[in-house]
This record gives sequence, C-alpha cells and structure tokens, in this order.
Amino acid sequence: MSRRHPIIAVTGSSGAGTTTTGRIFRRMFASEGLRAAMVGGDSFHRYSREQMARLAAKGQFGARNHFALAANHIDKLEALFHDYGQTGNGHFRRYVHDEDRDLISAGHTPGTFTPWGALAPDSDLLFYEGLHGGVVSDAYDIAQYVDLLIGVVPIVNLEWIQKIHRDTHQRGYSEAAVVQTIINRMEDYVQDIVPQFSHTHINFQRVPLVDTSNPFVVRDVPTEDESMVVIRFRDISEVNLVRLLQMIQGSVLSRHDTLVVPGPKMALAMDLILRPMIRRLMSRRDHA
Repeated sequence: MSRRHPIIAVTGSSGAGTTTTGRIFRRMFASEGLRAAMVGGDSFHRYSREQMARLAAKGQFGARNHFALAANHIDKLEALFHDYGQTGNGHFRRYVHDEDRDLISAGHTPGTFTPWGALAPDSDLLFYEGLHGGVVSDAYDIAQYVDLLIGVVPIVNLEWIQKIHRDTHQRGYSEAAVVQTIINRMEDYVQDIVPQFSHTHINFQRVPLVDTSNPFVVRDVPTEDESMVVIRFRDISEVNLVRLLQMIQGSVLSRHDTLVVPGPKMALAMDLILRPMIRRLMSRRDHA
C-alpha cells in the first residue's frame, strides 16, 4: 500500500458485474475531479484471442483458461502495482475489444494487445478492474499493494446466467460454447478466483429473489428489482453503518459486518460507502 500513490482494485470473475462497478467508480472519479490511471485485467492475459483458440483446438486451453494464473502475466501485474505504489507510474497495455473503436481505428486488431507502455503521467490513483486484483499465492501477493480492494461476487448461478446472457447476446457465442467455457474454467475458478474474496476490504454479492436453480435454462437475467445485495465489510470501523441504514431505504444488517440492501439501491450503496473511502485515500495522499 502507498499513501502517495493509492491503488483501488475491483476483482471478480467473467460475468460478475465488474464492468458495471467500474462505471460507478468512473462517475465518482469524474465528480471528485480525480485523474485515475485505468487498467483492465484482460490486458495481462498471456494469449491473444487467436492464440487461445489455437491452443483450445489442440486441447491445451492456453494453460487451461484466462482464470488460471498461468494464463496471465501475473508477474507484470504485480510489477505494475509495486512500481505505481513507489513512483506513481508503471507499465501496462490494453486488450483490444470488438467495441474499442479508437484502438481499431488506430490499426489494432480485436482480440490482440497494444504494445506495452507507460501509464499517463500525473495520475491521482490507479484503478484496476479484472480477474486477479486480489491474488495471494505462493509466488505472488497482489493484494498487499491495494489500498481499497473490492470484490464483486454474485452467487454463482446468477454469475453464470449473466455470463451466458452477455456472451450469447453481445459476443455472438452459442449457449453450448459458453456452458462449455464455464465447465472448463471451474477448477481454476475454485483455485484462483474464489480465494481472492477473503482478501477484499468489501464484497458486493447480488442475490436473486427468483428461481435460478437451473441457470442453464433461464432466459432472462434477474432484474435489480428481483435481487438483494449483500455487502460484507472486513473492517466495520471504516463505515458508518447507522448512517447507511438511515440513508438506504429497505436496508438491514444480517450480521454485525454485513449490510443487505435492495437491488435497485446498489449504485447508491456503492456511492455512500466508497466515496468517503476514496476521499480518505486522497486526503492521506495529500498529507504524505
């Protein structure tokens, strides 16, 4: 952790909702006038889309899949977090998504990476959103560098429903292919993704209030109105639970460290909880 160069990371698996959480953070950064160095976890994948497809065709699955630490440049991610905490800079690259029109217009091919380069200078903080922001293993300790680590963890059936819906409707995959991907990733999900949520400062877990017992036949993603959000704090001294209960209509405490809010109130809850934390990080930085 670094007082002068704080790092915020949102970690969660594919389909968990980290992208939506990232948009909430971006709005907060803009309203607070903060210049955040934005880094996507997919930038640290070891293989391009074509390379992964070739490996999968051979039955190798690119060190199994992107969930696996071996399929990512975890050493480079750790180096970025270390260097940013020390100097306020570091090296990263961008993964080119199909919707990244600016990168495609610049000549980059979807499914590939831009060259490695330095972060933009003079940022106020580093913001990471991806699969491995809280990794702690025998070889790596990413979590030690993160000042505010957020887990986004819908219950697993809902996570699968969201992934199937996104990948079939937005990315053009067949449902059978998405289900097979879920199956192929299961061991690495258990070994490399789930343990991170024990290192987070806060977990946001969306729980549906409708039947999702067979996620492979559900055609619609449960709406916010059909959900509750379970929010677990590692250190309750960091938040004013009484104020949150007053400000968020319909919220309750299920345990001394766990707040439950209606699904439509998730964005409000994130703002009320995270904005004061961001301000404290910035105040601490200014006094460093």
